[in-house]
Amino acid sequence: MTFKVDTLYQDFEHPWGMTWLPDGKMLVTERRGDILVFENDSYTGQKLSGVPAVHHVNQAGLLDIALHPDYESNGWLYLAYARDEEDGGVLVISRAKLDGLNLVDLEEIYVNYPAWKGGRHFGSRIVFDEENYLYFANGDKGSRPENAQELDNAHGKIHRIHDDGRIPEDNPFVGQEGAVASIWSYGNRNPQGMVYDRETKRLWAVEHGPKGGDELNLIEKGKNYGWPTISYGINYDGTILTEETEREGMEQPVTYWVPSIATCGMAMVTSDRYPAWKGNMLVAGLAGMQVARVELNGTEYVGEEKLLAGIGRVRQVAQSPDGYLYALVEGTGLLIKLLPVEI
Repeated sequence: MTFKVDTLYQDFEHPWGMTWLPDGKMLVTERRGDILVFENDSYTGQKLSGVPAVHHVNQAGLLDIALHPDYESNGWLYLAYARDEEDGGVLVISRAKLDGLNLVDLEEIYVNYPAWKGGRHFGSRIVFDEENYLYFANGDKGSRPENAQELDNAHGKIHRIHDDGRIPEDNPFVGQEGAVASIWSYGNRNPQGMVYDRETKRLWAVEHGPKGGDELNLIEKGKNYGWPTISYGINYDGTILTEETEREGMEQPVTYWVPSIATCGMAMVTSDRYPAWKGNMLVAGLAGMQVARVELNGTEYVGEEKLLAGIGRVRQVAQSPDGYLYALVEGTGLLIKLLPVEI
């Protein structure tokens, strides 16, 4: 399919997440702790006030932003961010409401302990399913990858909570002694992209591998995705991380990338504006400086196409309520829109 790129803004530092309000305004997070306001595809010069202070260290800071599916009736807006603790930073899921351009009624609904120093591998994305359960991703924190295999901490996992932070009674590890009850899946290294397909009721995520071995995974209840026991990647210094790429009881990725493209945000194309791409996954690539368009047949990988090659470190891709595709790019600081071209 042919498309052209419309550059809407080019002064971001570390853009991370974006969402749209019912009145058409777009909100974009900057990792340092700002939320910028766009209207009619242009920056208004305004930022939200009342944004909580963040632990802005390395990869940590203000991350994702999402609206409750029933936002028009309840007004809840959700944030994922790292905040300061005495022992480092913790990933927090909070919700708040908007009074004009001010965040009010802020409340922390889930805090991911233990706190961690260093600012690496904080995830995080927020998605809702058709029953308004909230899923969010939390990385393994980098310096201790075995966190991902241990159920007594929140790191290296994808979590499921109610929209007010309560733990669903049917979560897979509820009642298991020592286990964090919000865990939905584990063995996830650092998932920074996630999407829920309401039509098929499937949850998808992409996660960073080490050197190679980025993964696209179908996320299912209680399953172990293998990190760091199995991996298609190696250590950053070129040494062997693990001899195993598969093990009984651990899930295989739907596809993986060697060399790494540094997978980040992702979107599923449901819009009629891109008929040839409908049902495809768009996966942002940081090191790969691209968007990978992944074709699937149900849950099976078919193939992929590299889009926007060399544009910069693509942090997030998203589909707007009116069906257009947008991307946020680090380094080059861009907000872009993909416009279909009829030929």
